[in-house]
Amino acid sequence: MQEAIRVKPTQDGTYTVYRGTMALVAGLTRLQAERYEASIVRRQPRSTPIAVLG
Repeated sequence: MQEAIRVKPTQDGTYTVYRGTMALVAGLTRLQAERYEASIVRRQPRSTPIAVLG
């Protein structure tokens, strides 16, 4: 089963993208984080479902 991809805000006003409990990238604007999240989801194999949480 694939780990969930999440975008979470930080206290300094930036956003961090997580896969499961691992931070993939931090310090992004919301738009950058959402685009990064979308690019990860597009790269997933079509036969494997992925959960995207907001």
